[in-house]
Amino acid sequence: MNRIIGERDLSETSFSPEQAREVYRDMVRARAFDERALALQRRGWMSSWPPYKGQEGSQVGAAAALDEEDWLFPTYRSNAMQIARDVPMSDILLFRRGRPEFESGHDVPNFPQAVPIATQIPHAAGAGMAMNYEKSVKESGEGDATDAAALCYFGDGATSEGDFHEGLNFAGVFDAPVVFFCENNEWAISLPRHKQTASDSIAVKADAYGFEGVQVDGNDPLAVRETVSEALDSARSGDPVLVESLTYRQGAHTTSDDPSQYEETRRELPEWRTADPLDRYEAYLREQDALDDEFVAEVEQEADAELDEAVERAESVEDADPHDVFDRVYADLPPNLQKQKAWLDSFIADRDVQELDH
Repeated sequence: MNRIIGERDLSETSFSPEQAREVYRDMVRARAFDERALALQRRGWMSSWPPYKGQEGSQVGAAAALDEEDWLFPTYRSNAMQIARDVPMSDILLFRRGRPEFESGHDVPNFPQAVPIATQIPHAAGAGMAMNYEKSVKESGEGDATDAAALCYFGDGATSEGDFHEGLNFAGVFDAPVVFFCENNEWAISLPRHKQTASDSIAVKADAYGFEGVQVDGNDPLAVRETVSEALDSARSGDPVLVESLTYRQGAHTTSDDPSQYEETRRELPEWRTADPLDRYEAYLREQDALDDEFVAEVEQEADAELDEAVERAESVEDADPHDVFDRVYADLPPNLQKQKAWLDSFIADRDVQELDH
């Protein structure tokens, strides 16, 4: 049964004004980070950036539903989720500058970002199966059992990959405590959703694997948090859930993409789907008397200061050695990578000579 949860009076929800404001704070932090990251990439400060503007409500709402021991399986676009989980902003920036993830050593149960499409989905299913195994061992008298679950993030384009079907199939068969969180932002790179799958929805795909699929208004962060919380409770009891969060990607797929080439194919979508989630949520909280100008200004100033500190921290870390990409993959480098490494050495040598000439 699919459902869309719209906005309600705050008093009719399970959230206090303080909790609602914290969600707003994380959305502001996420928006500020996305805008700064885009500007930094445009001046060559870091590699390609995948903008997520328009998806902050979806990502922050989902992250807010996680318990401390729950695992997040993210992708390259789910940086707002990681910010909401208090992964240092400098860690995310450094990753884009060629450093390992979690440079600071920040200890959060987050899997590394998956850049290949959908590869994290079988990982999440396998982790959920491992959680079940660990729980059964500990319940047999060998320790205190935990009740952790996994939240696996992916976009609508990932549902056309084989990894999606394999991961959901394993989770359904083995009752893995996993919530599959599909952020349907309407675009699989340049392809609109209706051209990359004939399904009536993403959520309905769960029927094939024996568990529930639900839809939620992805631009309503409190609705997303409530829906994902319920889904995690279900997953902990052995019933996985596929959540389809309906949102909209306002910008490019990445900074190497030119959305003007396919803008004419954009379909008519309802205003609730395309409206800016931050503006919409701020207006909602003001209507509920949960937000004022002073709080908004304070949050924005704090976000800017946090970003300034993150950029300064990232710039203080020594640049990555280009050879690092070869050194932690194989014990013995295979011939094709040996050739690539030799080419890199030659390229660096030629570049150094050119710099000396100038």
